[in-house]
Amino acid sequence: MTTRHALQRRLEQGIHALGLTLPANAVPRLLDYQALLERWNATYNLTAIREPEDMVTRHLLDALAILPYVQGESLADLGTGPGLPGIPLAIAAPGRQVLLVDSNGKKVRFLREAIRSLKLEGVRAEQSRVEEVEGQFDCITARAFASLADMLGWGGHLLAPKGIWLAMKGKSPDDELPGVPSAFQVRAIHTLTVPGLEAAQRHLVVLGRAGC
Repeated sequence: MTTRHALQRRLEQGIHALGLTLPANAVPRLLDYQALLERWNATYNLTAIREPEDMVTRHLLDALAILPYVQGESLADLGTGPGLPGIPLAIAAPGRQVLLVDSNGKKVRFLREAIRSLKLEGVRAEQSRVEEVEGQFDCITARAFASLADMLGWGGHLLAPKGIWLAMKGKSPDDELPGVPSAFQVRAIHTLTVPGLEAAQRHLVVLGRAGC
């Protein structure tokens, strides 16, 4: 059984490798989130990742790898599942309004419990299809839940005029780029290196509204 101390060491080493400086209480809160997810996952099957060490690497550090690209005062995390990357980002950079969106009821119940027990200020969860969500956000995150065309087709209305869309992908989605709607443009594609997942492909596609 992996101890919390060992998980903390893995997390802290990963944060250092990513070159991040987080608030003083971020590491224990991130581990509290991981522990809550592990506990709920045993009953509700919220994620296929079950080992605590893998949760630190594949969930926490994978989410934190995009932190340098997050901007603005509001963020919507679409298809968030059990809160990824939205909850780690909210813990690592508190102060912005965060909306976690998922259509799965049991996952949203978990999200609401996580928000309550972790005392995540400014964070709320909504059970909804992406197409039916209202509002506009400075930053939108989406973790490989659909193609770029579908993501933007379903949720493009949520992006503020000057906002950025951060699409997390495995391999570089070169075959998806021609399908990006004309109202949007690809600003950059970054290759990410997640500590502990050096052999895995991770890419971040940054999009914005065309002409903005």
